[in-house]
Amino acid sequence: MSLRCAPALLLATLLAGCSAVADLEEPVVPIGQFKLGYSVVVAEGAQKVPPSREASAEEWQAALEAALNQRFGRFEGSQLYHLAVKVDAYALAVPGVPVVLSPKSILRIQVSVWDDAAGTKINAEPRVFTVFERLSGETVLGSGLTRTKAQQMEQLSANAARLIEGWMRENPGWFAPRYEASAPLAEPLPEVPAAPAAAPAPVPQGAADRPGVSPDIGDVITPAG
Repeated sequence: MSLRCAPALLLATLLAGCSAVADLEEPVVPIGQFKLGYSVVVAEGAQKVPPSREASAEEWQAALEAALNQRFGRFEGSQLYHLAVKVDAYALAVPGVPVVLSPKSILRIQVSVWDDAAGTKINAEPRVFTVFERLSGETVLGSGLTRTKAQQMEQLSANAARLIEGWMRENPGWFAPRYEASAPLAEPLPEVPAAPAAAPAPVPQGAADRPGVSPDIGDVITPAG
């Protein structure tokens, strides 16, 4: 699907999906044992879909990594996971004639989650997201008229991080505890009385005074002759 031809229905679906994810100002609800290790963003070769402002790979990397770290750095689980994001394409709205020509900003990315302990990717195939700017009085007529390029990228990156969180919450098994503590015994085991210490073997009378006899053993060694 072309970014320029993305249906309005998809936009409504994405915005509805965002509503289940808390804003950054709200209390953090854990995602299992998730804790962010690091986020990696690759944007080299990303396609610019005209009409669009120009954005470098470094600019996308900085914007997306900042948004990912801001959202996912809040989680304090006991297991480390990494996020890998690849930017496929983008369109940053340019100033246009309102209503007649008011292009919207769009970002398309691929996302993978990596388990640090296992050293493997969790999702077999990257999850593809098409990210739009959130509807507001500033964007309804095209953000090219009301926002700078940096503001457009910041908004798209924040929305991307929000969508990724919603997707992760749909897969709680990925972030379940790896090891569970053993359940306590219903009743304690009965105590086993210790066996009494064995008494030392008796030493024959007078053996300790005779040569060749050890007082620690019961055998008497008679000297030759």
